[in-house]
Amino acid sequence: MSEIAPHHPRSLIHAVSDAKLMAVLGPTNTGKTHYAIERMCGYASGMMGLPLRLLAREIYERVVAIKGVNAVALITGEEKIIPRLPAYFICTVEAMPLERQVDFLCVDEIQLCGDTERGYVFTDRLLHARGRFETLFLGAKTFAPLFHRLFPGAEIMMRERLSSLTYSGPKKLTRLPKRTAIVAFSTEKVYAIAELIRRQRGGAAVVMGSLSPKTRNAQVELFQKGEVDFLVATDAIGMGLNMDIQHVAFSGLSKFDGKHTRHLTAQEIGQIAGRAGRHMNDGTFGVTGECHELDEDLVHAVENHIFTPLDAAQWRNHKLDFSTLENLLKSLTEPSHVIGLHLAKEALDEKSLRALAQDEEIAAKIKNPVSLRVLWEACQLPDFRKIGFDEHLKLVSHLFWSRLSPGGFIAEEWFEGARRDLDHMEGDIDTLSSRLSGVRTLSYIANRGVWLARTEHWRDATRDLEERLSDKLHEALMQRFIDARTSALLKALDAEEAPRPEVTPEGQVIIEGHVVGEVKGLSFQPSSSESVVADKALRQAANRAVKPLLLDRLRDLAQSASKTFHIRNHDVLWQKEPVARIEPSDWFNPRLKLIDAPDHPVLAERALKRLTDYVRQSAQSGLKSLYKMKQIADDESASANVRAIAFRLYENGGVMFRDESLKLTPEDKTALKALGIAGHRYAWFLPDIQSPKLRPLLQAFGKGENPADHPQRKHSLRGQLLLEDYGAVALKTLSQLDKIMNHGQWQKGATYVREDAFAVLALGDKQRDKLMQALGLVKVEPMTVTETVAVAPIAGEAATEGKKRRRRRKGKATAETPAVASEAVEITDVAEAEGVVEATVEPAVESLPVAPEVAAEMPPVTETREVHLLGWRQKSFEPRPPREKPHRPRSDRKPQGDQATGQKPPRKGKPQGGLRPERPHMDQSRKEPAVNPYSPFADLRARLAEKVGQD
Repeated sequence: MSEIAPHHPRSLIHAVSDAKLMAVLGPTNTGKTHYAIERMCGYASGMMGLPLRLLAREIYERVVAIKGVNAVALITGEEKIIPRLPAYFICTVEAMPLERQVDFLCVDEIQLCGDTERGYVFTDRLLHARGRFETLFLGAKTFAPLFHRLFPGAEIMMRERLSSLTYSGPKKLTRLPKRTAIVAFSTEKVYAIAELIRRQRGGAAVVMGSLSPKTRNAQVELFQKGEVDFLVATDAIGMGLNMDIQHVAFSGLSKFDGKHTRHLTAQEIGQIAGRAGRHMNDGTFGVTGECHELDEDLVHAVENHIFTPLDAAQWRNHKLDFSTLENLLKSLTEPSHVIGLHLAKEALDEKSLRALAQDEEIAAKIKNPVSLRVLWEACQLPDFRKIGFDEHLKLVSHLFWSRLSPGGFIAEEWFEGARRDLDHMEGDIDTLSSRLSGVRTLSYIANRGVWLARTEHWRDATRDLEERLSDKLHEALMQRFIDARTSALLKALDAEEAPRPEVTPEGQVIIEGHVVGEVKGLSFQPSSSESVVADKALRQAANRAVKPLLLDRLRDLAQSASKTFHIRNHDVLWQKEPVARIEPSDWFNPRLKLIDAPDHPVLAERALKRLTDYVRQSAQSGLKSLYKMKQIADDESASANVRAIAFRLYENGGVMFRDESLKLTPEDKTALKALGIAGHRYAWFLPDIQSPKLRPLLQAFGKGENPADHPQRKHSLRGQLLLEDYGAVALKTLSQLDKIMNHGQWQKGATYVREDAFAVLALGDKQRDKLMQALGLVKVEPMTVTETVAVAPIAGEAATEGKKRRRRRKGKATAETPAVASEAVEITDVAEAEGVVEATVEPAVESLPVAPEVAAEMPPVTETREVHLLGWRQKSFEPRPPREKPHRPRSDRKPQGDQATGQKPPRKGKPQGGLRPERPHMDQSRKEPAVNPYSPFADLRARLAEKVGQD
């Protein structure tokens, strides 16, 4: 930060980025995280930094449910899940890959920049982590003054809590209400409270920061699903872990921070108490056990979220000098010149560096920047094991010397041995937790990238070991802190609480050992036989208990991966059971309806949104050509004709009648071909969606929202074209008809086709004529033509003719080979010739039993036969009807002959017989044309006339 001028914090924001910078501040349950996720998903790429690995895993699963597993990466110190091309990165704050450029960047719980242990990490992200277009910092209101001081031009959004939080006073552990979280600040205290809850209330789930994500998620799931009504946790639940907690009870108000025991601040109490009451549900907080009551001022501050503003952030120089050890230590202790940034106290990595630098061998080895940087990287190893600073230094020293080995990697024999020592599933909770801490250390080493030769192999190995130990720890916690029998009896006897059912893989619901019904999809079907459930009360309990089960399935559905869904007919299947039905709607804006879903609007909306997204994505990936038509129809850069055809194809489901009045330019035809649009003289269509594989997906959306507006759509689903005055006709039939007409003969504005060529259509004469008329064709008078067909002669005659031909060919230099054409017909109108016209083409010779040596010399023998051709002409080629003469009344007509005698007057014009009458004498003299005397040709004409007269 040496480049930042003193007392000028305004230059700070301009020094790092000109993109949008904003802080979203408020107490718990204000929807800050949800807002950030929505903003990030609106960009093409994004990154979120979170304070805890457990919280990072929770947000990762939420973003995966929105964007898919292939688009989201999870990066923490101990775990990495990185697909091939991730666009979104969910990380712990320390593990954020800031070298990657993303459009959106967010850091949660930014008020931790004032924490004395990890604050300098959050401060570094506050000053230097930026997205290309938007950067958000989420935190408490206490961070507002410091943020405004550091970035006076940035925007601050304040959000209010969605529900109220009130103090309910002290309560005994045995009197705490259900859905309560009891907070303790040591592992021993957590275990003691969980044991008491087990004996008195049936059991409790346990959540601690040292648990692996899988163990923590399994424990939270017990609480969320209602298998236990109580949660015993450390202050880890205060960092954004979202659960359905109604009451928070403090068992104490002091904690050990690594060096000494101190009282919780009002901000910390408010952060933990704020976990009570989620969304619009109000929450309460209080104390239990030996904890003393809260004073009125503290209660008022927590209820109204009034806390002391944060006045400074912990800061450590990020521009470290690795030239020498002295310069590195000096750069670590360099203070900031910006007001509000205080030098952080010595962290574990700096403390380890100073301690190891006292070793003479290490001090001699780090004389160059490369080895010094290797030592610094080893010192950044977190102390997950918590077994003492000396033991931690031994491990760091071993990693340093291993990295300086000739290969530059940690020895795999050592790593495998350490992993093997931890690969034991027996032991109590403390033993399993200790092994998990050791696995976290190995996972950190395996995820460093360049520390091991086979990074991917050891990363998978440590992840597998962690998952197996997590499962074993979860079982141990359940066995120790949950009495399943007591919990089940309490629930069964409680009139207000239904017993928790069990579901077999086949879907059978079992309560207290009895099968009470079957779950299919989102609906419950009770057993029809009364003998299955002997106790009536148990059957009633099943009806009460099945609703939470269905709500869980509804919740699981909303978070399921796309591979668990399938579209069959009009139904969407989840785990091979129908859960929703696709209503008649647009392909790319579908409308779905859940089938027999339980009454829970929020969960139903989430599940419906997930299913709708799946159906939309399936349509966009399956019906690509139809989706392309929608895009082209909205593309103003395309020509009007192309857009019109694309729009009609999109509305009609990929099939439309070809309008000959629409004149296409060569550019239009090229564009249509590039779009994958096929057609012939009768229709345009999209060939790929007419395949049997994609047609069921096209049919799943029905006839559309308004079938009357688009009657063609329902026929397109069956591969048909709707013709006016005819009905629906298959595209296959039209394609065959187009081929038939292409092979026809063009004569005098009409196309003539053999009558037997229409046999492939399998249509009667009347049906065929009706189809042709619907296609805009008019039948004309048929034609009869003759064709000459070559036939094989008799063998004896062939031999004689062969000898004659050989004698005729003697003396000739060359012999001409007659060209044999394919079968064709020269058409002549019968009305113009008195006899039958002969064709001039010789078809292929029919095969008859003639010897090969004779057949080579014999002359062709032909015969003539008549062929009947049908003719069709476009309506546009039809001659116009004669113009009708105006009708005159009889009184206006001239008298015709002598009315008395009845004789007609003689006809005018050519006489019927005799000599032609002489015409009256006409003056043969020609009149001189009028000449304009002012014309330039007048003088020329006069001279020419004068010259002619002289000659």
